[in-house]
Amino acid sequence: MAGSPEYTPPKIWTWNKANGGKFANINRPTAGPTHDKELPVGHHPLQLYSLATPNGQKVTILLEELLALGHDGAEYDAWLIRIGEGDQFGSGFVEINPNSKIPALLDRSGPEPIRVFESGAILLYLAEKFGAFLPADAGLRAECLSWLFWQMGSAPYVGGGFGHFYAYAPTKIEYAIDRFAMETKRQLDVLDRRLAGNTFLAGSDYTIADIAAFPWYGGLAKGWLYEAADFLQVQEYRHVQRWADMILERPAVRRGRIVNRINGAPSRQLHERHDASDFATKTLEG
Repeated sequence: MAGSPEYTPPKIWTWNKANGGKFANINRPTAGPTHDKELPVGHHPLQLYSLATPNGQKVTILLEELLALGHDGAEYDAWLIRIGEGDQFGSGFVEINPNSKIPALLDRSGPEPIRVFESGAILLYLAEKFGAFLPADAGLRAECLSWLFWQMGSAPYVGGGFGHFYAYAPTKIEYAIDRFAMETKRQLDVLDRRLAGNTFLAGSDYTIADIAAFPWYGGLAKGWLYEAADFLQVQEYRHVQRWADMILERPAVRRGRIVNRINGAPSRQLHERHDASDFATKTLEG
């Protein structure tokens, strides 16, 4: 098999940190904190601890969309969690998300703080809290939630599967890349077929299903993820392309995509967000 020596799994697996590739310094087979570190807390009702990965972008996009609708209670502080440096293993972060993954949200608007972790759970929590981007009609709500959970279940094959083996693994393994490229293209085809007859995933209205799917599949369609646009021939999925272009026109989406971003053009990096004016004054070139 090209790019991969023959391998026979041992009877008992043991952890070899040297084999972790790009993420060897943060990947480990155990949970829990590695160090004591309290999280900062700002003045807004919502405290977000995140990074502008596709999963992180989902939440900042929704928060910016809620604020654009006039929901003042959606004001938030977005604190940067540098996952490459292990911030997610600090004791304060683990208290909010025992799974040590971004994003993590603390809602301090009530008498007792409420923690919410996992991006899909945060989207659903906020949509229900503010009564927005989640259909009230039972059938449309079911469609929205079906596509939301489709994204949550499917995207790991894109990121941890295709993205890892195509872009990050220390060795290019033909079987793994072929396996996950096939699955990624199948998922793009699922979306393309759905969007051929619908403006958005749940129907005619923009919902949290689109907000969840866009950073992953819009990112693939526009060539941001893994520099794999040619490899995956993403231009073939013309309905996904139309959908992605339409979502990109939304000002809240453009704002949400740069919150907690630490790469790309300086004007597209807002490491922390504490006020709407930060977009104009606190990007790296602001």
